[in-house]
Amino acid sequence: MSALFEPLTIRSTTFRNRLWVPALCQYSVEKRDGVPTDWHLVHLGAFAMGGAGLVMTEATAVSPVGRISPQDTGIWNAEQVAAWSRITAFLHGQGAVAGIQLAHAGRKASTHRGWDAETGSVSAANGGWPTVGPSAVAFDGYATPRELTADEIADVVGEFAEAATRAVEAGFDLVEIHAAHGYLVHQFLSPLSNLRTDGYGGSLENRARFVLEIVRAVRAAVGEEVPVFVRFSATDYAEGGWNREDTATVAAWAHEAGADFFDISTGGNIAGVTIPLGPGYQVPFAEFVGETAGVPVNAVGLITEAAQAERIVATGQADAVMLGREMMRDPHFALRAAHELGVELDYWPEAYTRAKWR
Repeated sequence: MSALFEPLTIRSTTFRNRLWVPALCQYSVEKRDGVPTDWHLVHLGAFAMGGAGLVMTEATAVSPVGRISPQDTGIWNAEQVAAWSRITAFLHGQGAVAGIQLAHAGRKASTHRGWDAETGSVSAANGGWPTVGPSAVAFDGYATPRELTADEIADVVGEFAEAATRAVEAGFDLVEIHAAHGYLVHQFLSPLSNLRTDGYGGSLENRARFVLEIVRAVRAAVGEEVPVFVRFSATDYAEGGWNREDTATVAAWAHEAGADFFDISTGGNIAGVTIPLGPGYQVPFAEFVGETAGVPVNAVGLITEAAQAERIVATGQADAVMLGREMMRDPHFALRAAHELGVELDYWPEAYTRAKWR
């Protein structure tokens, strides 16, 4: 049996394999109301039809001001819950686990999409809004955020908990707290973006306070059966910034606070850094965090081939792998990988069985 296609159980949820789809931002809610559309149904549904074990939503905002762009999805109201329910029902019908990434973009909110004519922050005249962060320190090229007060920090923790409750109502099997890629939680973790002098700044314990409060609040909101993931960036790739040792320490604390599994990425908090791109370039970070913190992890980042993915899981570098761009290029990657690894699956869509490799 292939290690990649061995089922994995976390709390009450069993994943049919270790080939998972990460959060893939789509910036495609043209009405700007945070309600997922047919685009999201087809986009996410294709991965489930293609055999993925877990299908994660894009970074889904816990509040309107938490969106990366005005065209992001959200889960702060009942209309969004109803729309997500349609999507989770389809994912379940195809045998996939449905996950949602809960996010707040902080100082990287209210920005233009990558394909827009304009770049940087969206103006109020074009539907943008003032941003917030742990400190009044701007991300390069974006508007300067307003520093959150202690009471406002507590409010954001509550928004994550409320979003988690709505996620379960919408049929999601797990929730992931987005603490990576330079968004709000990562901004609190990194000393390069968090210059606070109160209980949320300074020492590692203080900078980690926000994410640990979110983990505890989300765990209380979803109960004991629902898995809670956390996505971390394991390094800022910058001198004096957040690093893999910090990540491992805080991952262990988050595990004690109720998180089950850790999705390890890198970067995103500081512009202009050099990232050593290459096949599986983030896998060593996942391996380090998993071994050092003694927690289960998955790896993501330029994983593009079945044999490569199999090797990562089989050698214990990670407990699962996430494929983003390769899954977008080939939503049926899991079915193809099974063929290449000599694994016979019992979850090919019946309507597609004529297309099976022989």
